[in-house]
Amino acid sequence: MKVAVFSTKPYDETFLKSASQSSTHEFTFFETRLGEKTVSLAAGYEGVCVFVHDQLTDEIIQRLAEGGTKLIALRCAGFNNVNVAAAQTQKLKVVRVPAYSPHAVAEHAVAMMLSLNRKIYKAYAHVREGDFSLHGLMGFDMYQKTVGIVGTGKIGAIAAKILKGFDCRLLAYDVHKNPEVEALGAQYVTLTDLFEQSDIVTLHCPLMHETYHMINQYALKLMKKGVMLINTSRGALIDTQAVIEELKSGRIGYLGLDVYEEEEDLFYEDKSLQVIQDDVFSRLITFPNVIITGHQAFFTQEALQSIAETTVQNITAFEQGKELVNEVTVDRVKK
Repeated sequence: MKVAVFSTKPYDETFLKSASQSSTHEFTFFETRLGEKTVSLAAGYEGVCVFVHDQLTDEIIQRLAEGGTKLIALRCAGFNNVNVAAAQTQKLKVVRVPAYSPHAVAEHAVAMMLSLNRKIYKAYAHVREGDFSLHGLMGFDMYQKTVGIVGTGKIGAIAAKILKGFDCRLLAYDVHKNPEVEALGAQYVTLTDLFEQSDIVTLHCPLMHETYHMINQYALKLMKKGVMLINTSRGALIDTQAVIEELKSGRIGYLGLDVYEEEEDLFYEDKSLQVIQDDVFSRLITFPNVIITGHQAFFTQEALQSIAETTVQNITAFEQGKELVNEVTVDRVKK
């Protein structure tokens, strides 16, 4: 099957080629993202393979269908960048990678907690400059701190297991309770109670209409002064302007972001020799109590291998007319 792969980095090509050695798929790799100006590249390809910043609007999907595309293979878990209803109308199948390495993302979230708490990033810079004083480096014990986990799917559940090892008090919120999380001693509470009681709030839920800007001015006012907020899920879960105001007020004492709602024009590219035009992002990185990483929580060898293998399996299942166990449908989006 001929597949056009967009938003390709060298590691994507390496792992996809390795995973497809026993298949007959023909991958053509494009560094560019899929969008209005590049959709013509997909003409004649039965499948397109895309990532988080490729935009599959109704217009793009219509043009894909006109060009002969029948399958959209996401090499990520999230599908908020795909108009799934338009895909179904055009009879395009959409498949994803629902769980490539939940450990990678959960571990990164906890790493951000520890780095912010113990000022690892500051200590590293100080020692590099010959400053061995402890000024400004005081942290707190994670022991018995209350951590609120928003979203207790696979990633949230693993984060809960790790935090249980610190003997944290665990609060959880999800529309569906996870028995595995309850078995750890986590208490499911309302979102309001979680915000009010947590010393640390970590987000592990998908982006959809109901969760867009769930961390807004109202939610932040409920939180403890000095709260730590971690987001390794999707940037638009957070109202960035509201967060900046509460960083200035001191309501947010620590902020760790691996995602940003306007990251599309920033992340995965080297901008070190350019002036960043995003004033909101530029303001964020001026705060001494903020750590931002460039959407790298997933980025482990194990995760990339799993993404590639599942992507190839999804494409093979479509080619052979088998059940698409990782298919995304309108019913799935509504749940």
